[in-house]
Amino acid sequence: MKRIWTLLLVAFTLSLHAQTPKHEVRAVWLTTIGGLDWPHNYAYNGNGIERQQQELRSLLDKYKAAGINTILIQTRIRGTVIYPSMYEPWDGCLSGKPGISPGYDALQFAIDECHKRGMELHAWVVTMPVGKWNGKGCTQLRKRFPKLIRKIGEDGYMNPEDGQAARYLADLCEEITHNYDIDGIHLDYIRYPETWKLKVSQTQGRQYITGIVRAIRDRVKALKPWVKMSCSPIGKYSDLSRYWSHGWNAYAKGCQDAQGWLRDGLMDELFPMMYFKGDQFYPFAIDWAEQSHGKIVAPGLGIYFLSPKEANWPISTITQEMEVLRQQGLGHAFFRGKFLTDDTKGIYGFTKRFNPAPALIPPMTWERATPPASPFHLSIKGHSLFWQESIANDNPPSILYNVYASRECPVDVSKAQNLISTRQTAPEIHFSKSIEGWYFAVTAMDRFGNESAPRQSHELPSATHTNAQLLSCDGYQLALPDKGSVLDADMVAIETLQGKLITLRPYRGKTADVSQVREGFYVLRSVNMKGKTHRLGFFQIKRNQ
Repeated sequence: MKRIWTLLLVAFTLSLHAQTPKHEVRAVWLTTIGGLDWPHNYAYNGNGIERQQQELRSLLDKYKAAGINTILIQTRIRGTVIYPSMYEPWDGCLSGKPGISPGYDALQFAIDECHKRGMELHAWVVTMPVGKWNGKGCTQLRKRFPKLIRKIGEDGYMNPEDGQAARYLADLCEEITHNYDIDGIHLDYIRYPETWKLKVSQTQGRQYITGIVRAIRDRVKALKPWVKMSCSPIGKYSDLSRYWSHGWNAYAKGCQDAQGWLRDGLMDELFPMMYFKGDQFYPFAIDWAEQSHGKIVAPGLGIYFLSPKEANWPISTITQEMEVLRQQGLGHAFFRGKFLTDDTKGIYGFTKRFNPAPALIPPMTWERATPPASPFHLSIKGHSLFWQESIANDNPPSILYNVYASRECPVDVSKAQNLISTRQTAPEIHFSKSIEGWYFAVTAMDRFGNESAPRQSHELPSATHTNAQLLSCDGYQLALPDKGSVLDADMVAIETLQGKLITLRPYRGKTADVSQVREGFYVLRSVNMKGKTHRLGFFQIKRNQ
């Protein structure tokens, strides 16, 4: 019997020529503990600050060039943070000295730089571990909450069975959400430690962990319902009927009911830590996809295993996993950032080829599904595109814009390859070269990811244009263009202006029956036996009442 992932790879191969998805999460964990991914120098003066900030700019530029759209930046590290907090001290990764400010707000800087590049920033909050027992963060927490912190080995951990853990972590996440324009709160290690001697039932343990998740979620959503709640559960949810998790799974071992959190609305997004391969990866990835409950799942890939100093995996292990995840409609996340930008085993180069076009984050329709109004008065002036801002829904107040471009009119906004700029805040875009011969479309998008209908830079070609006219249609029969001696098409396709296929008709005779197609504007395309298409023109179906 063929293995299940072999079948998936065959299915993916059959769709290699399909366009890349317009909506897909492509994430990176940007680790700050010990400066593993960033920063690699300390900010103890003005020059140090600039070097630190420029390093982050360069990393973000590389991520963007590889199609990454989500940055998970480690914000709470081990009872320490990278922003000025009323609850916890500065981590030493920035200034070189725990408790000492680097002279700037690193979280705010990261948010601004991500948003400039059209990327989301999620604050990665390490929950239960609080560092070395005598470290800065752990010591302060032990003084404030003597009964909350438990010692395991040389480290301190919050006791998930103590109600103060939920209240304190909710306070911390509320502070971040209130003070910063983040796009998500990402909870890490929201589980029992591996060596914790569980004295309650697994059911009770899951209730304790879920209670913490609920407390954080309620505080965050009360402030900003568009902020995504996510976590990084253990990569295998539970044992499957045919595949054993080898005793390491989210549900039983870590008491993480992550699939239940999706179902019950406590999580919007999951980044399961799937640092496995073969039958410890593919069946469990399918399980996450099947139990997503319509929410977002972007499994984490252990690209650090590509390093010869780690497991020395061949790059094909990761690239095949990426291909299957896309075939299953899932996103992907890389752990961790340095191995991507170092191009370990060629993973950066592959990712750039794998993501030839940008992608938007899937909309949070479970929170809100009403799209904003389209932008107004789209116009081209010289090398620039301008439009009038859309009217925002009542909450949140901000509207973002996505810009599309194509050599064809109208611009098909369903195709990722036409997307040239995402999450813009200003109602204008400037180009360094001539844009003659290009057509544009702009959509408005709210913070939930709901996208408006497009505003096109050019109207649909009509009889008033000297070089184009609508195909003749009386509302029931559409006049077909003459195929001539070159066109080898056997069928014609009728599509909406956004590229959605409505129906196929034989390309024979002089007319095609459109009596069952609704009134509106459509595109007519020829289709040959190889599936190649050619646009024949536009037409309008309008019937006398």
